[in-house]
Order: sequence, then structure tokens, then C-alpha cells
Amino acid sequence: MSTTSASRRTQRERTEATTAALLGAARELFATDGFALTSLNAICERAGVTRGAFYHHFSNKEQIFREVYAVEQHRLSQAVRESFRQHSDPWTGLIAGCRALLEKSLEPTVWRLTLVEAPAALGWTAMRDIQTDCKNQMRTGLAMAIEAGCIPSRPLEPLTSLLYGALTESALDVVHAEDTAAWLEQTLSELRLLLAGLVGRIEPGCAHTRTQP
Repeated sequence: MSTTSASRRTQRERTEATTAALLGAARELFATDGFALTSLNAICERAGVTRGAFYHHFSNKEQIFREVYAVEQHRLSQAVRESFRQHSDPWTGLIAGCRALLEKSLEPTVWRLTLVEAPAALGWTAMRDIQTDCKNQMRTGLAMAIEAGCIPSRPLEPLTSLLYGALTESALDVVHAEDTAAWLEQTLSELRLLLAGLVGRIEPGCAHTRTQP
């Protein structure tokens, strides 16, 4: 192995380590102090880097928040994907994915970043652009359920938006409820009934699928 290759790998590793430290520090501060009250100096101090190092990787506070938010959305999409794949029945997997999205969104750091700080820091247009990864998981789950016959054929895009929007709004309600666990279970119960009524189902298994008269 050449000295040049070893040097380049070391530089890449240093770059990745600095970026990870900045993102980790920013995530903690944005979640505890909020976007508006978090300064670049605080992020740099928490990460143990200079402002020069910060500007080498990010142009401003908005950009690093955008990156933090994108990571949170990716983690949410992974949780939805993993829960869906644990079930052979796409309908059961869809319900499990919805539960995973709600439960993951209720983690204090996650809901503060994604549901409270992001609208003010990024605006709705930028948020929607970044949410595509997570929303795509919902679209994929619905498409597979339709293909398997668990859900009668429906227009996929509006159905995806309705489901994803409802879950996001429900997460805000659940997190502010006095009894979070009870509200979560009530929300999931109503979600199952809502979806079952929408697609004309009696039971959650594919074998019980029926079409509306």
C-alpha cells in the first residue's frame, strides 16, 4: 500500500469523524435548546472543533440542521422498513410500519427535531423535500398491500399523503397527551378501523379482504 493511499484514507477518516462530531453535537443542542437558541459557537464547542472546521463542512446553521433532519428522516424510514419486513402479510406489515413510525416519532429528541424545530428552521417546502425517504416507505408498503390483494386498487399518491399526514399529526397529539401509552394505543386502534373501513375489510388478514358493495 502506498504512502499516498494511506494518507488519503486517513484524511477521509478525519473528515468523516469531524462531520459526525458536528452532526452529533448539533443534534443534541437543537433538541435541547432549539434551533433559534443554538449558536454555531456552541455546536463547535460541543463537537470539539474550530469554527473554521465547521465552515469547511457546512455553510451555516441552516445547512447543518437540514443534514440533522435528513438523518432523522432516514432513521424513521429504516424503522418503518424493518417493521414492515418482519411480516409476510403486507397488510399486517403496513400496520406495523405505521406503529413503528408513531413510536419512533415519540422519542423526545426525534419529535423535538422533526415535529417542533423543523418547520421553523426549514419551512414546509424544504421539509417535504427531505421527507421523501420516509414517505416512500409508506408508499411502498401500500403498493405491496394493493398488489397482494390486501387492499383494493386505489390511487396510490393521495392515499400515501393521507396516511403519512395523519400519522404525523397524530404523533403531535400523542406526545402531548397526559397518558402517552394509552393515547398511542387508541390512535393505532382507530387507524386500523379507519383503514379497514376505507378498503372494505373485516379482519386484518388478506384472506378476509372484500370489496365494498
